[in-house]
Amino acid sequence: MTTIRPALEMAARAAVAERTEALFRRAGALREGHFLLKSGRHSERYLEKFLLLQDPAVTSELCSFWAAAARGADGRPMVDVVAGPTTGGIVLAFETARQLGVRGIFAEEVRAADGSTRREFRRGFRIEPGERVLLVDDILTTGGSLLAMLPPVEAAGGEIVGCLVMADRSGGTAVLASPTTGRRYSVQGLWQLEIPTFEAGSETCPRCADGTPLHAPGSTGTVAN
Repeated sequence: MTTIRPALEMAARAAVAERTEALFRRAGALREGHFLLKSGRHSERYLEKFLLLQDPAVTSELCSFWAAAARGADGRPMVDVVAGPTTGGIVLAFETARQLGVRGIFAEEVRAADGSTRREFRRGFRIEPGERVLLVDDILTTGGSLLAMLPPVEAAGGEIVGCLVMADRSGGTAVLASPTTGRRYSVQGLWQLEIPTFEAGSETCPRCADGTPLHAPGSTGTVAN
């Protein structure tokens, strides 16, 4: 089984984390307030990755850390394809793949008739049996987006060689267990931080308790009622 080297083996881990945090702060991507997360939980801090990803030079710099980790001692890529989930993972997968000289693809969320969701590779994207696949994403909170990518990669016969994110909100504790094979994959983040999340309600969420307006960040940018 092929595995990439630790993502920060070639540079001081603390220095890369410090640089990543500085880029988030410079872009105004680390926000304070009362936020509704995709998981339904609430948070007092939110990472708005698209304020970072709108800058091609910054995106390229962050992806360069991953690309370096995915090259062997001879400089050749140790992966055949880089894949990410929609939406932020599209940008990161393609830029990392560009630097490595391999294919970059993405998996979309598909909703079944019963309301359940899954990830699929569409638009002609394919993973051939035995291909080495590097999974990348922007922010890890619960790990749901990356977790949903494991079954389609495994079903295609791909070999997952690493799961990388820009910012790991779990503080470095996240491990993904495939729902189909049970295989476990560790997640490596350029920047690890712990941001508590809360169940909605004045009894559990401090910002619900003090009446701070709830904001639903993302594509709508609307305030939730």
